[in-house]
Parts: sequence; structure tokens; C-alpha cells
Amino acid sequence: MKHPIRRIFALTASATLLAGLAACGGSDDDDDDATPPAVSVPQGATLDVAILGTTDLHANVLGYDYYKLAEDKSYGVDRTATLIANARKQNPNTLLFDNGDTIQGTALSDYQALVAPVQCSGMLAIYKQMKLLAYDAATMGNHEFNYGLPFLSQVTNVDFGLAGITKGTAQTNPGGAKECAAPGFPFVSANVVSAATQQPIFKPWTLLTKTFKATAPAGKSIDVSLKVGVIGFAPPPIMQWDKANLEGHVTVAGWKETAARYVPEMRAAGADLIVALAHGGIDMTTPYNPSMENGAGYLSQVAGIDALITGHQHLLFPDTNPKSQFAGQPGIDLEKGLINGVPAVQAGQWGNNLGQIKLKLAYDKGWKVQKDATQVQRISTRLTAQSGNTPATYVESDSATQQLVQAEHAATIAYVKTPIGQSQFDMATYYALTGDVSALQVVNMAQIDYLKDYIARNNPAYGALPILSAAAPFKGGRNGPGDFTFVQQGNIAINNAADLYLYPNTLQVVRVSGDIVRQWLEKTAEQFKRIDPAQVAPQDLVDTSFPTFNFDVLYAEGNALRYQIDVTQPKGSRITGLTYQGVPLDPAAQFLVVTNNYRASGGGDFPGLAGGKGDIVLQAPDASRDVLISYIKKHPVLDLATYGLARSWGFKPLATLAGPVVFSSVPGTLALANAHGVSNVSVYDATPDPVTQLSRYAVDLTH
Repeated sequence: MKHPIRRIFALTASATLLAGLAACGGSDDDDDDATPPAVSVPQGATLDVAILGTTDLHANVLGYDYYKLAEDKSYGVDRTATLIANARKQNPNTLLFDNGDTIQGTALSDYQALVAPVQCSGMLAIYKQMKLLAYDAATMGNHEFNYGLPFLSQVTNVDFGLAGITKGTAQTNPGGAKECAAPGFPFVSANVVSAATQQPIFKPWTLLTKTFKATAPAGKSIDVSLKVGVIGFAPPPIMQWDKANLEGHVTVAGWKETAARYVPEMRAAGADLIVALAHGGIDMTTPYNPSMENGAGYLSQVAGIDALITGHQHLLFPDTNPKSQFAGQPGIDLEKGLINGVPAVQAGQWGNNLGQIKLKLAYDKGWKVQKDATQVQRISTRLTAQSGNTPATYVESDSATQQLVQAEHAATIAYVKTPIGQSQFDMATYYALTGDVSALQVVNMAQIDYLKDYIARNNPAYGALPILSAAAPFKGGRNGPGDFTFVQQGNIAINNAADLYLYPNTLQVVRVSGDIVRQWLEKTAEQFKRIDPAQVAPQDLVDTSFPTFNFDVLYAEGNALRYQIDVTQPKGSRITGLTYQGVPLDPAAQFLVVTNNYRASGGGDFPGLAGGKGDIVLQAPDASRDVLISYIKKHPVLDLATYGLARSWGFKPLATLAGPVVFSSVPGTLALANAHGVSNVSVYDATPDPVTQLSRYAVDLTH
């Protein structure tokens, strides 16, 4: 099938890439089996090393949006490859690492895992690219576990030593082959351990012996050997987020505790330099605890770690923007990219940035990092920002990396074009945080329909309990204008369903009290900042540190659940006017809430569910997205009045509002809000922000 993207094959970029690969700095050998250089290292020799890092690639092998069936030049491994080649050309001694959340996140990854599962003899598209790019090592993020342990064991070709877990399934590995195709570099993950043996299921760390070019005191170039220790960490809450896949098989140890155990081992094994690949964010304001989600920054407090690659948050560090989420955190140097003096980098997401930590080492009876000479930076795929009507420009993609995955790309496009129904209205999350439910209501209706059918067939005893459903705007603009759900009216295909339901979650049902329903809604209301009605200066409505995938909109059939959010009140006291079937909701009443495995098992730390302690009454075998697809097939024509206007919530109207309350969304889309019943929104500043490319809108909270 012909690739529909208009491609510009960057032959010069490919040549640069191949040249970079040829000069990427010696062997990748594990442990101590590389032949050391013949020249002994003289005292005073110096060595420059550039540590390159990617994070949160999320299977974006190309700059392509499978939900919109359109090219997007701002991201993709094919463009990251150009950045890597350029960095290798500029730095003779480089190391290249990946920080996890690599294999899941696009329709292509779902196709390779769920629709036409990659065989043991095959290799994931993104791993093919990473093999070509000669990565030195990689770690696991949380999303590596979404497709289950057998799948992960197969695609990494690692025997986890877990009872009942094989490399793949009878479908993907029918002969039970001992070896499966894998990209060849080592995977490390120190804190995901076998529940039975308490030993890591991956190598906790590895030792790379690299032959690099150093400079002798007299200025002569010499070959030297550098032993680089690499250790990996996954976020401990995976035990909640992927409980169904992990419970009984593995446990997860804490960040600092794990590092304190293994870093001395790495030094004792001869590591001259230690790099931590930590798939967690930077949160130095929250006191450390071993199970925290974003504990990567606290690894800076463990002696012996020389460089830190972080991720998970999809943010940028270093970052000189004074509005950075990291601004003001203790121990953080935003400009230099240091956490408690340790160089650290977080390179966005989807390959839109490459992290680079440049270290200078001096030899004095061993290699020692010269901290004053450390440089940390992020290298963006974007060359110039949008200016007026002039679009932003980006580095060209590398054709070798691009061509490597064309078969998988074409197969995914063919799959996602499969038609399932028709919509008579646009579905979008552009204004989901001000009340538009056009992209959420059909998800909620599908989930309720599934549960009602299940109860009728399997458990009529639950028939007396009222049913609520939770749906969130998974795509809320965190990554720019392209990161909103938008399904244009007309034919609906699988790619549109995937846009409406982004993640490969499974459907689950929890039983909760009316009081927990209220607390659930209070948690979602943390999406908003507290507004002072008397303030004349503009106030931001949305707290961008609160992910929109935690902004659950609760819905009952017939729009029987109604509530308001009072943004003038502190967190925990914002829900008002909460009714069910027209009367105040009874705190003691029992409800069934249809949600997904992430939420039901504690994801987001919602009341009544945190720590996986919720009363889960159904763990459905069906993926939430498949539930939605089946529902649309049953109701193939969707009209706005029936499927897109049942808004269960609104802001509590304020008596007065002295100044504007503003939020960001896609430029030129106000008409869509009005069409979907959101009439209290207006344009505040149409000029796109140079960083986010979003315009500013105002919401009138007085009606």
C-alpha cells in the first residue's frame, strides 16, 4: 500500500546518520570482555563524553498521527535519528540510551501487540530503528507492561524466570523458541523484581566497556578504555496501573533504596562512570517515599551516580522558562540542568527532543568527572517557531530510519481505516475542560451499555444498583495543538475510535458509595486552579500539572447525575449541587462505576481506589476501546442531540468576576465550542503562544 505521507527523503541526513553510526565510539560490549587499549592512560589525560538520551518515545516510529491520518513533522524517531547523527558528528565519544515508555502509545504499537501480534522471529518496529541507531542500553517505563509480561519477555528476548510466564504466547511463539528477535542492546531495570525470588527480572545494571578518544597532557589523541555502568528504574505505581498483568508475579522496590544497593556494586565492578536511566519525573517538593511516582530526582541524593536521564512527565529539563513546573523546586538548577549538583535531562516525548549531557573527565589514578565543565542541554526537532502565518520548521527525517518501518506503517494505516459507523457531529476535547462532552459521552454510553448487558447475562443481582460511567479527555493539549481528540463528522473508522479512547486499557467496574462518588468528583475538580472573583488580573483556569486523563466526567444514563464545580473554593470542597435523578445524592447509596483498569487499580490515587483497594466487581476481558468500537457498530449513526450534548457538569455561576479567567486551546476553534453548547467561552488572545502553539480563551464564570 502506498505511504500517504508526502515524504522528503533526506539523503544528506541519512548520510550523516550512517557516518555517525560508524563513528559512535567503540564497542558496545557488556561487562569486561572488550579488549582494553594498548596505550596506558597517563596522569592528566582528559576525556570528553556526550551522553545522549531519549525518553517516552511511545512507539512514534514516524512523525505521523494515526488518529488523524496525517504527517506531523514535530516528532518521530525518524527525526530524532537526525538529531542523534548530528550529535555524534559533533562529539567523537558518545553513549546513547533510552529511558522507557518506548513500545506503547500509537495505533502502530497496538497493531503489533494486539491486532497482528509480532512473532518471536520478528522485531517491533521501534526496536528495529533502535538497533539501526546503535543504542547502548535501555530501561523500562510503566507502559512497557501494558501488553503483559509474556509479550514483554518476547520482544526483549529476556527470560524473566517467572512461573507461568513464557516468551510470547502460543500464537506468537508456537514452538516455544528459547530465543526471540530483539534489538541487541542490554535492557536494565533494577527495581522490578520477582515476587518469588526478590531478584530483578531484567539485569539490574550493566557495564559497558567503551573505547574512546582522549587527549594526553601533551595534546596527543590516544585511545582509552572507559567502563560505563548503566542502571534502570521503573515507577513503583506500575503495581497499581498494571495490577492485572503484574500482581503475583513481580513487586517494585523504591528508587533510592534500589540505587543504594546496586551503585556500590557497579563501582566495585570497575565502573568509571554511572548513568541512571530513571523512568520517573522530577518532584523535589514532595517528600521522598519509596513508592512515589516521580522519584527520579531523588536519585541525585545517592552517592556515585554521575548522570541522570529522567522522563515520564513528558516535560523539558533543563528549561529556562520561569513557568516551568520545576521552577523553585529545592536543589534544582533550571538553567544548568542540575539536581543537587547532578546533571539531569528530560527530553520531552515522542522523540521531539534529544537529551545531551556532556561530561569532561580527567585521569588521576582513575577517571574523575570535572563537574565545573558539565553541560546539559535538550536538542529539539524544531528549528524555528511559528511566526504569524509562517509555520514552524523542523529537522528533516532520516530516510534510512524511516524506510525501515514502512511495512508496519502501511499495515497500521490499512487497519485503522476499517469503517465502523458514522457521526453527524464533530467530536473534540478542545473545550472538554469547560464542559464540552462531545468526545466523552459516547464513551460513557458504550461503557454503561456493556455493563448492563453483562449484568443481564451474568449477574442479575447487580441489576438493582444504579450505574455511573467515567470517561476522561485523554488528549487535552499537553503536547501541543495536535494532542487533542478531534473526530470530524462523517465516517467513523477504527482510528477515530482510537482517538476517542487513546489507551489500551481494559474495562473494569467498581462498587462505591455515594460519598466516594462525591470524593471522586472532588479529585477530578483538582484540574482547576482556585479562582479569586475579585482579582482584576487574568487568572489561569487550568492547573497544567494535573493530567487531563485524570479529569473523569461521571455520567449516568439519561443524564441522571448532575453536579457543579465551584472553582472559588479550595481543593476538596468544590463539588456542589450533586444530584442523582433530581434529588441530592445519598452518601450511603451504592453505585457501580464503569471505568478502566488504570483507575480501578488505583491510578491517579482516587479516593476509595488508591492503592488498589477499591471494590472491583468486574474485571472485563475486553479492552475499553473494543467496547467503544462494538457500541458504535450497534449504533452506527451518531447524532449530536443523542450522543454529544448530555453534559452532567458545569461551573457554579459566580455573582461577580472582576477579571478574565483564561485557558488554552487550539486556535480558531471557538465555533466548535458554541455548537456543542459551551456558550460562555470567548477568544482572549488569538495569537498562538510561541512554545505551545495554542491560543488563549476566556471563560465567563458568571453564567
